[in-house]
This record gives sequence, structure tokens and C-alpha cells, in this order.
Amino acid sequence: MLLSCGVSIDGYLDDATEKRLLLSNDADFDRVDAVRAECDAILVGARTVRQDNPQLLVRSSDRRDGRAARGLWPTPVKVTVTASGDLDPRAQFFTAGDVDKLVYCATSALPAARDRLGAVATVVDGGDPVDVHHVVTDLGRRGVRRLMVEGGGTVHTQFLCSGLADELHLVIAPFFVGDSRAPRFVHDGGFPCGPDRPAVLAEVRKIGDVVLLRYGLSDRFEP
Repeated sequence: MLLSCGVSIDGYLDDATEKRLLLSNDADFDRVDAVRAECDAILVGARTVRQDNPQLLVRSSDRRDGRAARGLWPTPVKVTVTASGDLDPRAQFFTAGDVDKLVYCATSALPAARDRLGAVATVVDGGDPVDVHHVVTDLGRRGVRRLMVEGGGTVHTQFLCSGLADELHLVIAPFFVGDSRAPRFVHDGGFPCGPDRPAVLAEVRKIGDVVLLRYGLSDRFEP
């Protein structure tokens, strides 16, 4: 499993305005597209679905054709996790792309979520609260071998602290946000890669005006 994220120099995923903050450039967006094309599923949190309204599709037609030639969906399965099930079925997460959409919902909100989203996605009991170990196990049973997690901060924190993440792709944008109201890359937590067990820096790459840092996070990581 790999986590993919872009942040400001001071570690923010966005600013505090309603307009989405771009933390990357066209060349890096293409890199991310290539990584997506090699994955079986892409996961984001419900807040990301609500605020960013992402399509989560492979953009390159050549990469989509390559996946189809291998007997895969043109774009990876789309996955989200939610405590409340309060998602708009008209969001691009659900409407864009001919691919399966999976919603892992807290048990207590499951009936309402199935009523609301059952026509546009498969709604799965994720536990109460949603347990990322259960999510990953269930995805494995559905054939997902390589999962890409694209955020936001709560989801990144949960997967990092669970010890499930093997690799982190962290892109640093060349500016500061400087606003504590803005969302950060991670929240407080017990992270397995601390001062006594640092992550493995596998790659540093300059991509225009941003920098990619690729870290190995677990013994399962293969550079």
C-alpha cells in the first residue's frame, strides 16, 4: 500500500479558503497518473469527496488502454470511508468513470448510507468506528493487491498509525500556508516511523518547482 500526498513547505494539505489550493504542477500530476494506473484501487476520505469533488480517474488514454489490455478496469476501483454516510450521490466520485465504487461506512450509519448511495456504489459495513484493517482485508478479498491512499489528513493518519502503509510519496510545494486553520498532512498519533525507527528515504526527485520524497515505511517496501 502506498500513500500519496502534496503539502506546502509547512506541511499543509490546503489553505483555509473555499478555493482548492494547488500543491503540484502538470508534470507531477502526470507522475501521479502513472502511479494510479499501476494500482488496483484508490482510496480517499469522505471529507475529500465533499470538499474537492475528485474524479479519481486515470487521465491518460494510453494508460487506460494499457490497463484494459491487461483485463483491468480502465481506471482503478474507487474507495472511500465515512463515519456518517453523508455523501452526495451526484459527486464525481460516484458519477465519473465506468468502474466499481466502494463506500466503507460505520455500522451505525449503514442503513441510511445504503438508502442514499446504494444505487451508485457498493456500501460495505466498515465497523463502528470504521476500522482500516477491516477495510484493507475486505479489499484484499475483492482482488485489490495494490492500494493507493490519497488522503486527506484523517485518512493518512489512520493508515500510517495502523502500520498498514508500505510507501509514502510526499510532494513538497514551494510555498508556505501559515494558517493553523488549514488542514495538515497528519494529526496526532502513534506513528511507527519515529526517531528510533526512521523511514527509509528511497528517492528524491526534482519535478519542476516541486520535490518528490519517496519513503519506505515498512519491511514490505521494495525500492
